[in-house]
Amino acid sequence: MLDSLMMRAGAMFLIVGMVWGIEMGIRQEFSLAPAHAHWNLIGGVLLFVFGLYYRMVPAARESALAKWQASLHFVGAILFPVGVAIVIKKGTGLIVLPIIGSLVVVLAVTLFAVIVFRTSRA
Repeated sequence: MLDSLMMRAGAMFLIVGMVWGIEMGIRQEFSLAPAHAHWNLIGGVLLFVFGLYYRMVPAARESALAKWQASLHFVGAILFPVGVAIVIKKGTGLIVLPIIGSLVVVLAVTLFAVIVFRTSRA
């Protein structure tokens, strides 16, 4: 179930990110391109890759650590690019948002690395 949730969420992040990119192209205003790129990569691609790994390695998705990793990544995948967009549009007054978001993503990816090292064969 966790694998399906992550792949579905990843696909939805990519759809939103692509529509966002098209919208920027139509307006010819690309100031939010960094936020758009982080939305696609962290939200879309990474979630989908995590879901694929959990699908291929059932023992990995059944661990309590995987549920923590997924929860943290969902939070970071939203907070980081939204924080970047806010900073771009409103200034550095809320710089703490993308900083926290990026740290949450790094923690989630680190947990994923731990999971991979525990469950993959050398």
